[in-house]
Amino acid sequence: MRAIARSAYDRGALFVDPIFFDGAVKRTRLERADPETLGFVPSWYGERVLAVGKEHGARISVQPNPEPGVLDGVDPTLAGRDGLPFVREILPVIDDRTTNWNVIAHPTQRWAEIVHPDLPPAEALARLEADIVHICRLDEPDPNAAWERRGEELEAAAARLTERRFDALHFEGPGTDLTVGLFPTSIWAGARATTVDGISHFANLPTEEVWTAPDPQRVDGVVRSTKPLDVEGSLVRGLTMRFEGGRAVRIDADANAEALRSRTAVDEGAARLGEVALVDREGRIGRLDTVFLNTLLDENAASHLALGDGYSAPVGDASDLPRINESVVHIDFMIGSDDVTVTGTKKTGEQVAILTGGSWQI
Repeated sequence: MRAIARSAYDRGALFVDPIFFDGAVKRTRLERADPETLGFVPSWYGERVLAVGKEHGARISVQPNPEPGVLDGVDPTLAGRDGLPFVREILPVIDDRTTNWNVIAHPTQRWAEIVHPDLPPAEALARLEADIVHICRLDEPDPNAAWERRGEELEAAAARLTERRFDALHFEGPGTDLTVGLFPTSIWAGARATTVDGISHFANLPTEEVWTAPDPQRVDGVVRSTKPLDVEGSLVRGLTMRFEGGRAVRIDADANAEALRSRTAVDEGAARLGEVALVDREGRIGRLDTVFLNTLLDENAASHLALGDGYSAPVGDASDLPRINESVVHIDFMIGSDDVTVTGTKKTGEQVAILTGGSWQI
């Protein structure tokens, strides 16, 4: 945070406002507070986010926060009631495009030891540091230029998907047979975003995905996660979900299923999809074959879905905007791998291979 503040002021920032969230204190709340109070979020948490949007400020989020595994041993039902540090007010700010924002990864000792448990602590941290340097392209002579090139590749893939006007996507692999419907005006996006003030920015570093908003009423079948899911500090492992008519009607997992069940029960849209994203094998994260137990990194290593709120940017016609899923949550979970094929279906019934063995077919 101090390094970011120095860099921001060197670039002309008016004011840097550091906000720190402590996962250990969150654990204390879950263990000691009245369970009936765990859904309470102070009003100023959301008002602060809305104020940044009103001021057209910039936002930087440092991950992982909280660190993975910090809630190990906590009753997952209780853990699912407390969604902090995520607040619902961030969703309209993103849709309004009033802030340029970025989510980045920073290596910590605890995170390193969880990701690389077979290494001595010092070696684990050095390994995680090297991983992040590599996947963020900081080992390139000009990292900014390297990201601009990757951004162009992702946006070209997004344009090819948009051009095909697929009616639905079909995911098939071990434990997965899922069809996700799309809107007639679905637009695929990738890498860069632009604020209402014309500021181009990368919302995530690293970013390796192309994504769009699915039709929340047309999702059917079963899907198995290919990586653990971090639900604000609770690690959900071995996740499987069954969808009927767009709704997740069954959620099972080898560990901490109740944490996700609790989050998907907060409103009607939380059990429906708000995002579908495709990730190929050309990015640097998947090639490391490492599970980072952090959504920022793991979602950019594998195709994924998001339960909850959908963003308005990837809908090309205002008439479809009311159909986007609405919720106070947005939870990404990974479903892709080299063993999962993705096929697009057009309105005519024509089927087109999209991803096979992790490689683009279009």
